[in-house]
Amino acid sequence: MKEKVVLAYSGGLDTTVIIPWLKENFDYEVICVCGNCGQGNELDGLEERALSSGASKLYIEDLTDEFCEDFIVPCVQAHAVYENKYLLGTSMARPVIAKKLVEIARKEGATAICHGATGKGNDQIRFELAIKALAPDLKIIAAWRNEKWTLKSREEEIEYCRQHGINLPFSADSSYSRDRNLWHISHEGLELEDPANEPNFDHLLVLGVTPEKAPDEGEYVTMTFEKGVPTSVNGKKMKVADIIATLNELGGKHGIGIVDIVENRVVGMKSRGVYETPGGTILYEAHQQLEELILDRDTYALKADLGNKFAQIVYEGKWFTHCARRCRRSSNPPSAM
Repeated sequence: MKEKVVLAYSGGLDTTVIIPWLKENFDYEVICVCGNCGQGNELDGLEERALSSGASKLYIEDLTDEFCEDFIVPCVQAHAVYENKYLLGTSMARPVIAKKLVEIARKEGATAICHGATGKGNDQIRFELAIKALAPDLKIIAAWRNEKWTLKSREEEIEYCRQHGINLPFSADSSYSRDRNLWHISHEGLELEDPANEPNFDHLLVLGVTPEKAPDEGEYVTMTFEKGVPTSVNGKKMKVADIIATLNELGGKHGIGIVDIVENRVVGMKSRGVYETPGGTILYEAHQQLEELILDRDTYALKADLGNKFAQIVYEGKWFTHCARRCRRSSNPPSAM
């Protein structure tokens, strides 16, 4: 009987190519797992694509509520912002996905977990630290760092699929590198590679518009919090995921939450990206205004310091460490509840 490997599967070109690559180079049975954190129509056609590429099965797991309630809410309560601008959209999603990868690996009796994160980014670290924290016995295969991975470009990946009889709806044309979930969407590549270039917002934005294209008239938004957790928008009670979706629509319409930053990656590189976080920006601001009403000066100052520390911990993929748990508790003082 073949050993099983669980693949973190997004349905993009990289993770689709990895399916036949794993079978060819390791003789594994490949089980794909896609964590639905609110990607929307990016999930369309995933099962057919995974199975036609050689996977034995695909799990599409709805993680949206867990993502919002157990990962986003603590970051909002901590006011965790990395380098004063980044609201941690990708950073918060990776540990909940890794947790599900481990759960499926245990369920299927897999001996390894594979991811398609490149060797120059943060996600390799976030996935691997989370997996090692939860299942140190499982082998981790980082395809892009593996000596058997010889594909160096998008064109080579598409040709590899063609040679293996896999017809996929991917073009060799360049495009932005994007990561999307309910909280945000990130954009990297193309003109953003040169910091002298302005972002081409007409082609780039997905969740909203620039402030110049927003309505001239503003809107009022009222929110209710219970114990630091958002519970309603404009008088309507909702679960956290629906609150974020509602605020995304409002914020996107009014050009809120667009940032263009050059951040310091964990691996020591600089990386420029444009992030759209319309609902998250409103939610962070609302919670901070709540704390301005409640917290005394010394508590507010201490909490700001802890929030910055927690943002760095989350950004670096250390969600499941003891330090992260302590920081989550400390940065949400009872008086802010």
